[in-house]
Amino acid sequence: MFRLFSHPRFLAIYSGLLTVVFILTVFLGLSRGDFSLHSVSAAERNASYDQITLHRINIVEPDGTPRLIIADKAEFPGEPFKGKELPRPDRSDGAGMLFMNDEGTEQGGLVFGGNQSPDGKLQSFGHLSFDEYEQDQTLSLDTNQDGDDRYTGYQINDNGTTLFTPEVYAALQKLRAMPDGPAKQKARKEFAAKYSLNLRPRAALERAPDKSSELRLRDSQGQTRILLRVAPDGTPSMQFFDATGKVTHQWPDISQTPQGK
Repeated sequence: MFRLFSHPRFLAIYSGLLTVVFILTVFLGLSRGDFSLHSVSAAERNASYDQITLHRINIVEPDGTPRLIIADKAEFPGEPFKGKELPRPDRSDGAGMLFMNDEGTEQGGLVFGGNQSPDGKLQSFGHLSFDEYEQDQTLSLDTNQDGDDRYTGYQINDNGTTLFTPEVYAALQKLRAMPDGPAKQKARKEFAAKYSLNLRPRAALERAPDKSSELRLRDSQGQTRILLRVAPDGTPSMQFFDATGKVTHQWPDISQTPQGK
């Protein structure tokens, strides 16, 4: 028996069979797309489907740079930065999509969600935003429902001068994780002095939870300077403010309203 296994003719046949099995394995793997070297045919590039069911889609450039992620709540990404994902535990309550710039860094997104709680309370939210380069959103559209409270707003913002790098992100996460108290207040002041991340609202058109509608125009410091408002009962008003928040002009002029009116 051992002489048979060591015979040159047997070894040649055995080697040939292994080679055939290997070639067939590689061929089948490539045809199924199991290997990265799989060449995509013209038909595959232009394939058409009636329905696709999946949890997440990653759209990338030819070099692998991520540009768009579409995902359900379970697979929703963290915060993309330079092609990598930074953890974002606060992004676990909605599905949607994130947009990335040419460098694979987040530049905006669309997130939405909602449910009816066991006690019958209705909740819903939606958020669409557009970010500056490595900074926060300068334009956003939001809607929120929390039971009977509803808010919808369109907001324009100014950013600070600090770019939102992994170093800044790590420092912010460390600050957020601190327990409330004097130490956290001190750390917050030190963070603000080191990093200019303060997002300042400049203009907003809102439907407030009290059922009023408002148009607010703010200065570069985020201070409201003009407020145009329609109260829940339909009463319109307009107010002008100075830099300290004091009303300088108002319509209708309450001081000129006759008694009893």
